[in-house]
Amino acid sequence: MAVQTLSQPRKHARSTSKLRRQLFIVLTNLILMGAVFLTALPFLYMISASFKPQYEIFTFPVKLLPETFFPDNYTKLFTETLFTRWFLNTFIVAGGRTLLSLLLCMLAGFAFAKYEFPLKQQLFIFILASLTLPFEILLVPLYKMMVGLGWLNTYWVMIVPFAANAFGIFLARQYSLALPTELMEAARMDGANELSIFFRIALPNLKPAIAVLGIIFFNGAWNDFLWPLIVINDRVMYVINLALPTLRGPYGDQYGLVLAGAVLATLPVIIIFVTMQRYFIEGLMAGALKG
Repeated sequence: MAVQTLSQPRKHARSTSKLRRQLFIVLTNLILMGAVFLTALPFLYMISASFKPQYEIFTFPVKLLPETFFPDNYTKLFTETLFTRWFLNTFIVAGGRTLLSLLLCMLAGFAFAKYEFPLKQQLFIFILASLTLPFEILLVPLYKMMVGLGWLNTYWVMIVPFAANAFGIFLARQYSLALPTELMEAARMDGANELSIFFRIALPNLKPAIAVLGIIFFNGAWNDFLWPLIVINDRVMYVINLALPTLRGPYGDQYGLVLAGAVLATLPVIIIFVTMQRYFIEGLMAGALKG
């Protein structure tokens, strides 16, 4: 009888604990679903409103779904504006900056991690210290430098100044520190030069870092606004973020056109992140473990 009396409270405690865990999981999922909905709601409304006629966008109360399907906003976007050219400009700038930044940052990070040279530590500290400087401080001298080079209203002015990213060099160095030095020594014994070691041995083992930095660099270049606003005044050379405000028209009321452009401007970043999400998360986890 005593054993049965003791076992009943234990069973009751286990069932209560299990119920609490299940309740916690349900509440957590509900909170996460609510957070996802609130996060996605502006984007969903942007897509919906891009298919609404002008008068329906300003109706109150606001309706999520359009009463009248109106694809003319997208038709006008491609027939009455330079959106195709702006989209191409943005893709060239984002792609070019990403590729050049990856090459330079991986080379610099690998050098800081695996080679010894004069003033190595001091130079690395100087690079890290540059992260503390707001971009606005560098804006005027950088602009004067671009004027001197004659790069205004060109692709170069939007790509080259941001190619050597301090954060990218730091992250590439942290990943490169985990590479076995024995692999490099074995390659040198086989007659490989330093560039062959970097491209054939180091880079294949640094794919997580490349994925993380690639997404960060592309997203930053695609969403850049302040610098193109300063150095680009030729309408043909506009990038998307610089061009979107001009879609409002002379009276500033063409919001359907602006929303259609915003939807198309957002899609590449979403597609790249969704397709590269697995590599991005793996890269972050690998970096956390190596750190």
